[in-house]
Amino acid sequence: MTELKGWIYEPEYETMPRDKLTALQEERLRKIVNYCYERSPVYRKKFKEAGITPDDIKGLDDLGKIPFTTKEDLRKNYPYGMLSASLEEVVEVHASSGTTGVPTLSAYTANDLEIWGRLVARTLAKADARKGDLIQNAYGYGLFTGGLGLHYGALKIGATVLPTSAGNSERQIALAKELGTKVICCTPTYAAYLGEFAKEKMGIDPVDDLKWKSGVFGAEPWSEELRARIQGLLGLVALDIYGLSEVIGPGVAMECVEQNGLHIYEDHFLPEIIDPATGEPVEEGEEGELVITTLTKEAMPLLRYRTGDLTTYTSEECSCGRRIGRIGRILGRTDDMLKIRGAKVWPKAIENALLKVDGISQNYRVIIDRPRYLDVLIIEVEPTKELYEEVGGDLSKLQYLEEEIVAKIRSAIDVTPQVRLVPVESLPRFMGKAKRVEDRRKKE
Repeated sequence: MTELKGWIYEPEYETMPRDKLTALQEERLRKIVNYCYERSPVYRKKFKEAGITPDDIKGLDDLGKIPFTTKEDLRKNYPYGMLSASLEEVVEVHASSGTTGVPTLSAYTANDLEIWGRLVARTLAKADARKGDLIQNAYGYGLFTGGLGLHYGALKIGATVLPTSAGNSERQIALAKELGTKVICCTPTYAAYLGEFAKEKMGIDPVDDLKWKSGVFGAEPWSEELRARIQGLLGLVALDIYGLSEVIGPGVAMECVEQNGLHIYEDHFLPEIIDPATGEPVEEGEEGELVITTLTKEAMPLLRYRTGDLTTYTSEECSCGRRIGRIGRILGRTDDMLKIRGAKVWPKAIENALLKVDGISQNYRVIIDRPRYLDVLIIEVEPTKELYEEVGGDLSKLQYLEEEIVAKIRSAIDVTPQVRLVPVESLPRFMGKAKRVEDRRKKE
């Protein structure tokens, strides 16, 4: 695997001493609170209902006085109710797919786009992307923020962008080989799929035949086990990127080469970790829900936005030299948690356990059903192609593998699953965000 060095794009901020960073955060917090109060009817109403004014927010210790903002606020005020800038000042708009029926909007002023580009440049620097490198951007372009966000950041550092977008895997691999792309940006599940596709469909070994040194993978939670598989399959350093379209898009946080937490850009995003049930802050290092206050966003700033993402936070300086804090890799979402026979189960915990078993691929599906009165957890998983061919496609010869998977998952989540090995290439492949969980239970 390639050894990455990485570099720091804006060292004056990423290596800023904690006392100076705190002073900058407090200055920007006071400014954004006043800005929202003056320009956003939604926040002015929230402040009045909470019985506070901008004068009550003097520093970080006063942050808890500000009411939370939720995704429901964004939906209720769709399309333009959350804007704190005029439409004349807005130069770009993105929108969610609205899977719940009502989409959410993300708007940007020219200054927002400038900041976004710089933040993603910081991100790509961590992946050792440099001026002149060819970056293959296989995130979707369009209303999804992934494609354009990575594009803007690559241009900031002087890299060359290959905007392949998602899909057309044969062409992705062919271009990577012919043009010598150095960095691949996509979802982790698609990265794994590209590796399999190159080997099995095109006779190309990504480790020997491609020149990828790093991968910037995000838009979905993924496990350390999947990281290890991707790195082995592609011969690159796989790094986790985090962002939300509501906040800005990709470029909120990113791993450095130490792969020990994601540096969150605290000069632009003020993080809190709260107990999702009570809304109260937890101790540093404890797991909870990430809450973000945007400190510099103009078009649609958000105060204490509940992301729904579960993680941890540390302010400890990283061995890479950066002093900005780090969040842990996303453990799951508050709304992703499954309750099965009274037990709380996170899909990522299933993946963690599943991929520890030798002989199975990363292609799986989780099904929760209730055929009568009791919940049933079903795991469908493909064996590796090599093992499948070794037994001549006779899955009955792999019963030992099913038993090992049951034991691994049961010890991880305290629920005994039904495991079904299925033929290779029988489960869906994903070009974008993976949808691996199917809950078939009737709503009660």
